[in-house]
Amino acid sequence: FGYGAVGTIGYDWDHVVRPAALPVPPNAIETLYPVARIADMLLNPGGECLYDGQRLTYPDIRMVYWCGGNPYHHHQDLNRLLHAWRKPETIIVHEPWWTATARRADIVLPCTTTLERNDFTMGHCDRWLMAMHQVVPPHQKARNEYDIFADLADRLGFREEFTLGRDEDAWLRAMWDETCSRATQHGYNPPDFDTFWEAGAWELPRFDHPGVLHFGFRNDPEKNPLLTPSGKIEIYSEKIASFGLEDVAPHPAWREPREWLGAPLAELYPLHLISNQPKDKVHSQLDFGANSRASRINGRTGVSINTEDARARGIEDGALVRLFNGRGACLASAIVTDRVQKGVLVLPTGAWFDPESTSDIGSLEVAGNPNVLTQDIGTSSLAQGSVAQSCLVEIERFEG
Repeated sequence: FGYGAVGTIGYDWDHVVRPAALPVPPNAIETLYPVARIADMLLNPGGECLYDGQRLTYPDIRMVYWCGGNPYHHHQDLNRLLHAWRKPETIIVHEPWWTATARRADIVLPCTTTLERNDFTMGHCDRWLMAMHQVVPPHQKARNEYDIFADLADRLGFREEFTLGRDEDAWLRAMWDETCSRATQHGYNPPDFDTFWEAGAWELPRFDHPGVLHFGFRNDPEKNPLLTPSGKIEIYSEKIASFGLEDVAPHPAWREPREWLGAPLAELYPLHLISNQPKDKVHSQLDFGANSRASRINGRTGVSINTEDARARGIEDGALVRLFNGRGACLASAIVTDRVQKGVLVLPTGAWFDPESTSDIGSLEVAGNPNVLTQDIGTSSLAQGSVAQSCLVEIERFEG
């Protein structure tokens, strides 16, 4: 993301003020699991997972409380997730929209959007703090999530400990005071809350800084060490070496992916699928909106295919096609182009998961969600990240 979506490489991090947020009390659950392993965790209680030098044991999860995020957008191998999602006894979801995740919850708590409540925000590398004024009242029974959690805390007997006696306005003012304290430490002179709120924004002044990556470290590596054990750029990691991992070297090295065009599986599925970020929305947000709908081709997400690959399969520009592999299948509209390398397909993420059958796992996904095709394995036993871009598929005209 640093080199692409958000452009933060080389940014002047030293002079960015992090806005304050609600304090987070200690979590009684100390063990954290990689989010990309959620299906493994739900499917394999008592199983083990290697992560960042630790050997974790998966718990037996009986209830899932999902607030923020959308696993039926960002997770891989959605048909496998459907299996896993049936394991817990209860699933509770906060949502303002009727997403695929909300549809598969036992309890949905309707919450407000950013247009229905007051807040302030700042990107982690922005120079602007923005006031987020409420534009419209909450829709019907939608509630501010702070109020939802305050009432839950009340039922559990610790409302005062959670709210500290503050309502929305009091919390905004308290967080602004903390943000101002941080800004002052960086040499800024922030306005008071009422001035900021009326103005709608506060721009942090620019500092004379070259914007060079690791600027302080380059000038004085002893005074400004990096966040590594040695404080230096490490080509070889003693810490990773100490983990004794079979699949990760303690230095940069290429490992053959399970799925790529050089793998034996490419004889069956000879096309490499890339699922990039969409240009018409952020992730899957507002996929039902006018901007996203206007970018569709014959009502569906477009998949880019090389001219030679399309010709070999009798696929014309705009044709309805089916992408498939051993994990699932989805529909899309073909974009025949020479801008995509031969042997590669590009299907952006963001289409809301929409299988033909809501009860039968593995049914045809009709919206063009590439995560019915991607594999749900970790990048390594060190990071356990997503391998969404290592995915082999085949494509054909769809006549159904």
